[in-house]
Parts: sequence; structure tokens; C-alpha cells
Amino acid sequence: MTLPSRSLGRTGPSVSAQGLGCMGMSFAYGTPDAAEAEATLARALDLGITFFDTADVYGMGHNEQLVGKALASRRDEVVLATKFGIHDDPTAARGRRGVRGDAEYVRQACDASLGRLGVDHIDLYYQHRPDIRVPIEETVGAMAELVRAGKVRHLGLSEASADTVRRAAAVHPIAALQSEWSLFSRDIEAEIVPACREAGIALVPYSPLGRGMLTGTVASLDELEDNDFRRTVPRFQGDNLDRNLELVTVVRDVAAARGATPGQVALAWLAAQGDDVVPIPGTKRRKYLEENVGALDVELTADDMARLGDLTAAGARSAAANWTNLDTPPAG
Repeated sequence: MTLPSRSLGRTGPSVSAQGLGCMGMSFAYGTPDAAEAEATLARALDLGITFFDTADVYGMGHNEQLVGKALASRRDEVVLATKFGIHDDPTAARGRRGVRGDAEYVRQACDASLGRLGVDHIDLYYQHRPDIRVPIEETVGAMAELVRAGKVRHLGLSEASADTVRRAAAVHPIAALQSEWSLFSRDIEAEIVPACREAGIALVPYSPLGRGMLTGTVASLDELEDNDFRRTVPRFQGDNLDRNLELVTVVRDVAAARGATPGQVALAWLAAQGDDVVPIPGTKRRKYLEENVGALDVELTADDMARLGDLTAAGARSAAANWTNLDTPPAG
């Protein structure tokens, strides 16, 4: 099967118009199911998805191993993206998480990811979060060395500010910026999206389904497993949840009129923001994967787009929102 394709910026590769976020296959969204995860990855390939997203921090390396193994037999057909920069120290009390963007760590992280993925190069290598202690020029300079060494094909950023994006692109071409973007998360539209478009950088929205809320399948925290991280997300709590579920009814109404599911409408709205937008909805189950891919066939009217565009979510998008849209210090 072949899906429509889109280019990752002026300098990046062509990929399927929708990718697959693989994080939930290893952690964060309840108990992992390895067999179903492997089946979902295989089904994604059969459906024509060519863009797969992982990171070294997902399951402390487990996700890279899982994805690398699943894609090994069809490696030449896919664009494999992974990320570095969020550093976990499992020996610290209660765990300790920070960000590293220094040149030495960039090189170490890349070699470790290549080993876990079982590949000789990474197609798209993202800095997972900007390091507010290290100039972006140092980080991207080290990433550019990886390109020259043949270990990486294209570079990306995640959750960077407009200023950081511009400074990074001045060092080396950036193919994509990955940030949270959905009907419920619109904060990148004012400054960051224009900065990316000025530099010819594609936008790769993660959590395009509002961490599942926009699918209409989550009505209460009681439905989530105890280890599901959404229990810590402000939008899923108290009055915020009640208000956001009211907004989901609007998505449901549009979906009913289009013969689609709420999740498909949310993805179609995002894809309609421009040909430089490639959402990566995450799922660990085949049935949701197939539903998500079906969004590529959903056409929204101008009235639909306007109605959906008026939605405003209640509550912060993350319990750690201070990790998003970050600047780095000046170079030199």
C-alpha cells in the first residue's frame, strides 16, 4: 500500500504524510505489550507508513531496540528518526532527569543509539530538548559532525524556541522541528511555525490527538492505568477535564458529519495546516493505527476548519511545560 508523501523541509527526505510515534510501545501509556507492538510496527509498514519516531529515553533504550529490530528487514524503505538529549540517571534517588547538549554527549548518544537500533546511520536525528546551559551552535555543530561522518543523514530539533530554531539553521540545515501541536495545543503557531517556514523546516507534531483526549475515548482518570503518565497532565484533571470533554463534543459533531471518527478529524485538521506538516500519532495497537491512517482520506470544509480552530483547551499541556519552546544561551 502507498500513502501520500510529504517532504521534511527543503533539505530532508520524502516520507509518508503521516508517521508513527513509537514511545507508547515501551512506556508512559500503561503496560507495554511487546507482541502487539511488534504486530503494530509490521502493520504500519504494510499500510505504507515510512516514517518512524523513537528516542533513546523511551523505555531507557528499549524502544530503540524494539523499533530497530522490527524495521531491520525493510530498513531501506523507511526514514528512521530518533532523539537524544533527555538524560536519565537510574541510580539517583527517585530518578533524575535533565538535558545535555554538549558536544561530547551528542557523540556518545549517537553511537549508543546506532548500537541499539542496529543500523549504520540514523535518517533524522533530533535534539530532544534544548539544553539551556549550552549554546545551540555547539550542539548543532556536533550534530553536523555526525552528518559528515555518515552516522546521521538529517538533523532535527524538538520543542525549541523560534530564536533557537533560527540560530540552529544558521549552523546546519534543519529538516524538521518536532513539537506538540494539536487542536488542544496551539502555542507554537504564533512564532515557532513562522520561524520554521522561513527556514524551510518541516513541522512534525507529536501528541496530535491531545494524548488521546481528542479521540473521545478518555472520559475519566479512572480509565487510565496507575502508571499512565496522563494522570499528571493538568488537562486530564478536575475542572480542566470536564471543560475539555465539552470541547471534544464539537470534534464529535464534525466527525459525525464527515463519516469519520473524532481522532481522524483531529488529524485531518492538523494535516490541513500545510504541506510541510507531518503528524506522528502514537499508538501501540493495530486498530488505532488503522484508524489514524484513515484520517488521510478525511476532507474538512472551511466551516469545519473554522469551528475546530476556535477550540481552546483548559489547563497546561504538560506538567513540565518549562521544558518546551526553550532558548539556549548565546554562543561565545
